[in-house]
Amino acid sequence: MTQEQLWQVLDLSDPRTLLALLCSSAAAVGVLKWLRHRQIQQKMEEARSTRDLALERMEKAVCKFKQENPGTQAAHVLSLTMMELVEKLKEGSLSPESVLYSYIGKALEVTREMNCVIDFIHGCEDQLQKLKMQKEKGPLYGVPVSIKDHVNCKGHVSSGGMVKFLGQVQEEDSVIVQVLKSQGAIPFVKTNIPQTMINYDCSNPIFGQTLNPLNPQKSPGGSSGGEGALIAGGGSILGIGSDVAGSIRLPSSFCGLCGLKPTGNRLSKLGVVSPIVGMKSVTGMLGPMARDVDSLALCMRALLCQEMFRLDPTVPPLPFDEEVYTSSEPLRIGYYEGDGYFQPSPSMKRAIQQTRKLLQDAGHTLVPFAPPKIDYVVDELFTRGIFSDGASHLVDCFKGDIVDPNLKSQFNTYRLPALVKRILAVVLKPIYPRIARDLSALCGVGSAKNLWDQHGAVAAYCTEFIAKWRKQRLDVVLCPMLGPAFNHGYAGKLFAATSYTNLYNVLDFPAGVVPVSTVTRADEEELKHYQGHYGDPWDKRLKEAVVGAVGLPVAVQCVALPWQEELCLRFMKEVETLARGTKNKV
Repeated sequence: MTQEQLWQVLDLSDPRTLLALLCSSAAAVGVLKWLRHRQIQQKMEEARSTRDLALERMEKAVCKFKQENPGTQAAHVLSLTMMELVEKLKEGSLSPESVLYSYIGKALEVTREMNCVIDFIHGCEDQLQKLKMQKEKGPLYGVPVSIKDHVNCKGHVSSGGMVKFLGQVQEEDSVIVQVLKSQGAIPFVKTNIPQTMINYDCSNPIFGQTLNPLNPQKSPGGSSGGEGALIAGGGSILGIGSDVAGSIRLPSSFCGLCGLKPTGNRLSKLGVVSPIVGMKSVTGMLGPMARDVDSLALCMRALLCQEMFRLDPTVPPLPFDEEVYTSSEPLRIGYYEGDGYFQPSPSMKRAIQQTRKLLQDAGHTLVPFAPPKIDYVVDELFTRGIFSDGASHLVDCFKGDIVDPNLKSQFNTYRLPALVKRILAVVLKPIYPRIARDLSALCGVGSAKNLWDQHGAVAAYCTEFIAKWRKQRLDVVLCPMLGPAFNHGYAGKLFAATSYTNLYNVLDFPAGVVPVSTVTRADEEELKHYQGHYGDPWDKRLKEAVVGAVGLPVAVQCVALPWQEELCLRFMKEVETLARGTKNKV
């Protein structure tokens, strides 16, 4: 058939022919969409099936161990602090097997209630056998460690909560997992995260919602939310999380744990999956989460070793400074009760006030400190920085994926065309200036020249911040930590509420979280009068997010200058020691 004959057959001047073509095209598009959706569903079902098989394998391993060792007292093992556990393992009064299988059993129990474990690191039993053959016992000998989903473990998938990463089995351990093993630790499970990890709830379409073990109606925080839930529930004693806007500190706050966000390159990040590759404006990092500060210090002491410096030459070879951590010299401490961007909840403010008094009474010097230009930091340096591409990389991540309901509010904003964001920013500026600034910042920087300017602005702000710190002769800073734990669904609608944490990602300062109190009925009563600084929808949402939290933990944040993790930990330890026994009754 010639081309002319073909056009005669397809007479597009005939409405019936045109209609038939349109209908067939629409049907074809519909079929393609259905096939893509079905393919996504199949991948997710396969991942869930793999997870279920992993949990079954955990259960079989525990049952086998119990049958062969009927006298093991799992409750006793689980009751020990990490320092006690390490000592008993070192002296041989506890075996690594009894510890590992006690924690595997407890992790199973916790995840059945809270949905926090997404994989069993089957190599943990091989690691156990290797430890038996080693003459020298490393500082983490026999300690079970849980690992955040996106940190690579050999033979396992690092999903990032995204369908696009499913099926990509990692061929080798990340550097941090290799170092943990070399120091005697036993990585044994991987934990759940929110989709993309640019969220501080803990839900994704593949593995679902993780709950807070202290109150299942509340979020465990995120993005290291699976870690927070598992450790707080007693199913792990030490975990590795990551933090680009508060992702270690927020779940630590929500779950009543201690967590440390180190300086960006103090620990190796080689072998970590990220949905946003190449973003340099805001610094992300790996760090430990545990039930007390000594556990964090022990983990850092173990990780900062020659093996890490050998495996990743980009990490500065700075071993742990024991003298700084164990010092008892009085500190000069800057403090602030609010950052001016988000009004602290009543319990957040009270936690700072009480901790400040405890520190003063203990002989430390407390000095009021106000971080400069917080609005500018949050909008121009953090939001415009982390989304310097106008959020296009993040939006592209969702191609071939399903958007989690908890992320839809964020995602729908991110995917708006830049022109629409700018128009909305202009319209909203007289009514809701904070939201307008955020929308404008989400447009990104627009050019390579502007990106360079952005990086220069971050460096200039860091210089200004340190100059103010030095002028007031501060050692460390005490400041609020967002909390208490949010009700489900609110984190995705309040990403800007990370102002208390993201400041220190922009600055790249070490910052840690220590629980110091619990929410009282008086806090809850005072919350009824919460107005916020702007009286906009975000202030209203924050009030709704934290309501109903009586008895839940409240934390503070401890900050030091870059590369001073040991001083940060020493300050955290001081706060922890003073706060112990002073937590409020409800």
